[in-house]
Amino acid sequence: MDGRDRQVGDIDPLVLGGLLEQAVNNLWLGIILFNGRREVVYCNRRYMDMYGLSPEQVRPGTPVGDLIQHRLKLGLKIRGDADAYVRTRTEGMVVSERAVQEFADGRIVAYAVQPLPDGGGMATHEDITEREELSTRLQQRNMQFDIAINNMPHGLCFFDASHRLIVCNKDFIDMYGLPPERVRPGTPLSDIVDMRFEAGSVPAMTRDEYMKWRTGVVGSAEPIDSIIEMRNGRTFKVRHRPMPDLGWVATHEDITEQRQAELRIAHMAHHDALTDLGNRALLNQRLAQAFASEQKFAVHHIDLDKFKSVNDTLGHHAGDALLKGISDRLRRLVRPGDTIARMGGDEFIVLQTPIGEAGEAASFAKRIIEQMAAPFEIDDGQTIAGASIGIAVAPADGTSPEQLLRNADLALYQAKSDGRGTYRLFEPAMDAEVRSRRALELDLRKALAGGEFELHYQPLVKSQTGEISGFEALIRWQHPQHGLIAPNNFIPLAEEIGLIVPIGEWVIRQACRTASRWPKHLRVAVNISAAQFRYAGLAEVVVGALAASGLEASRLEIEITESVLLQDKEGTLAILHRLRSLGVRIALDDFGTGYSSLTYLQCFPFDKIKIDRSFVRDVATDAGSLNIVRAIAALASGMGMTATAEGVETREQLERIAAEGCTEMQGYLFSRPLPAAEIERRFLSLEVPALRDRFAAA
Repeated sequence: MDGRDRQVGDIDPLVLGGLLEQAVNNLWLGIILFNGRREVVYCNRRYMDMYGLSPEQVRPGTPVGDLIQHRLKLGLKIRGDADAYVRTRTEGMVVSERAVQEFADGRIVAYAVQPLPDGGGMATHEDITEREELSTRLQQRNMQFDIAINNMPHGLCFFDASHRLIVCNKDFIDMYGLPPERVRPGTPLSDIVDMRFEAGSVPAMTRDEYMKWRTGVVGSAEPIDSIIEMRNGRTFKVRHRPMPDLGWVATHEDITEQRQAELRIAHMAHHDALTDLGNRALLNQRLAQAFASEQKFAVHHIDLDKFKSVNDTLGHHAGDALLKGISDRLRRLVRPGDTIARMGGDEFIVLQTPIGEAGEAASFAKRIIEQMAAPFEIDDGQTIAGASIGIAVAPADGTSPEQLLRNADLALYQAKSDGRGTYRLFEPAMDAEVRSRRALELDLRKALAGGEFELHYQPLVKSQTGEISGFEALIRWQHPQHGLIAPNNFIPLAEEIGLIVPIGEWVIRQACRTASRWPKHLRVAVNISAAQFRYAGLAEVVVGALAASGLEASRLEIEITESVLLQDKEGTLAILHRLRSLGVRIALDDFGTGYSSLTYLQCFPFDKIKIDRSFVRDVATDAGSLNIVRAIAALASGMGMTATAEGVETREQLERIAAEGCTEMQGYLFSRPLPAAEIERRFLSLEVPALRDRFAAA
């Protein structure tokens, strides 16, 4: 034991205890000791002063909970219930803890809890209000300074008399491409110049020439403004201002944009903002030049096959990324004299000039299609765009830009009609086909008002009994000249030109009106397209049709495909839930042919799923089709849904499907779609027994 230890050891314990208590009471920390029962053992005077407590209020044995309640009365800010807070602080094992507490009067207290071996603990409380306020003020001033210099429109730097950096803003660093981690207060000017030479952000001078010029500027006692052209093509204006202490401040302004404004404006007027390809204006210029050259050239009108699905499933940012990827591949394919233009959306034009013969254009189109069919990396995944191309060759296919572009568009339409992912050269017959389509469109616009539409109905048959459960309504067009036109020949056109909404409304009203004459146990099913769901008044149309016909809502069944949910899932689900709340039944048609059928079964409780005829067709001969039917039927049964098999045409199909547990069947085995009067004559006048006998004999 050394001398100091012997001296301390010689002090009377009572005297030593008094000295220690005096020291503890004069600490800036409030200290409190408590036992395992959460009772006060000791607290110092600082603790009492901090919270305005008398010695009586903190005598040994006082519950710690009383002291916490006292702090709550003083305005301690807590989250949640006060009693729950007290219990949390006084029950359970003492754990080490550090926290900051705020009071209503603005005080801030930092406290720390340390467990002791006997199960109790020691807590220290420190009033840090002034420190926090000072820290906050300093942070605010620093932030204001940083905001000020970093939001200046120019680069800014301060140097002292020794040519060492005092401070600079982010714009100064960015303008010259300096490494931020190396630009610190105290950095010599010569080092910064070295960094600028490394980055190439210097004038066309040697380092010695530049340093000589720069030293002359900083040594001047007069303000100096300089315009400096950089090797990297930028142009800066530097305003040097000397300081009284022989240091200096300089602002650096990038004026490159001012000098290049006209070039940028001209570029923007002739180029697409997203892809930087040419736009329609540039294409028209280049087409005029190509015609003036009197050489043979080709126009390729390119349309992406799967762009909409990328936008719908991955989002517009992915669509933009895909368009940029397409543009990059096209740039690699074209020759220096060719022109690529984006015409908007997912359509591109390539002006191939000159060419020797049409076969050269066809070969080029094949290369484009091959490139577009290769996967694109987007959002850490792969997607395929695919492309269809229409080609028009000048001067044979057009003697003006307008005519040539129109004929390329006609060829593109033919390529898409032929299955997409291919190209077509313009042929005069294409023009005749478009004229025919236009005539059909004009006739379609008059058909509804002319009463040319009618509904045919096909029975839905219960698999186990052969009883009719309802009928599906299917539209037909009785054209005055062309006779009966099937829906697949005019419904896509009606959707394209916006007529599907009024036609669909007529179908719903007519089907409800007809079904209201049938026995009460029979339902009617109506197909609703994705285009109809984009119409905000669809639910009102259904409500109006039910009210006008007197048909019970439970007897109407709406059939949709998953394409309906692809376009606006949330909005579509809202409409479906509204219809369901009225009592209308909802069926998911063509189940199993899309990408997300199972996902949609989780989103909405469908009443029925209809097994697509492509699976039913081979169910008696193909094990794969049979397994799919079996799985869908089991899925429907497990989810409390009806499973309806479409396209049943043979006895073998009937037996297999019935054995797998499908609830309903529909197909030519029972009946083709027939007009309402014929349906009622064949089936409803004799009602169930006739069809049951037909079912048994099938």
